Amino acid sequence: MGLLSRSASFVRYAVEGEVVANFWDVAAERIAKHAFRDIDDSYEERSVGWVSVANMFDSTFAYASYAAGDYLVLAMRIDERKVSSKVLAKFCQKEEERVKKMKQIPRLSRAQRMEIKENVTLSLMKKALPMPAVYDMCWNLAENTVLFFSTNQKAQEVFEEFFREVFGLGLMLQVPYLVAEHLLPAEQRPALADLEPVIFV
Repeated sequence: MGLLSRSASFVRYAVEGEVVANFWDVAAERIAKHAFRDIDDSYEERSVGWVSVANMFDSTFAYASYAAGDYLVLAMRIDERKVSSKVLAKFCQKEEERVKKMKQIPRLSRAQRMEIKENVTLSLMKKALPMPAVYDMCWNLAENTVLFFSTNQKAQEVFEEFFREVFGLGLMLQVPYLVAEHLLPAEQRPALADLEPVIFV
């Protein structure tokens, strides 16, 4: 569930680094450079890029639709072609048997099997349709925090790397302790150091 859903799961990040003075100009350039590129008509295995949170097919962002006051709102779209390992094994074995019969040999060398695997993988990739996945994110520029609407660890890793690549800024995942430290007034923060774990029976 994403930003525009009735309910959503998300993780909070703190942005490491300062936002530049001419942020919106820089952001417009970098978002356009890293906008999502379709791979439906190619044989590429993977594509990662920004799209609108309202429409996964909108990667042009007319009128800077990602800007909402002090917030930058985008969705990271990942299209990926995958071939099941079982399907790959089946077709590799089928091709190996065909080659052995054609050449009238009892077994294939390792190099021949590797070549067959590469050719079969490429052939199956060409037939596979890319599967899309979309993950929303909301960057609060005033507080320099980001909400990423997925609790999937792999998606988080891709997002952290992609965010750094696009904006040149790191992300630090905010565990509850760090969130409390961020939300509490300065005079109450020292009390966090005295907290101890409690087991409820």
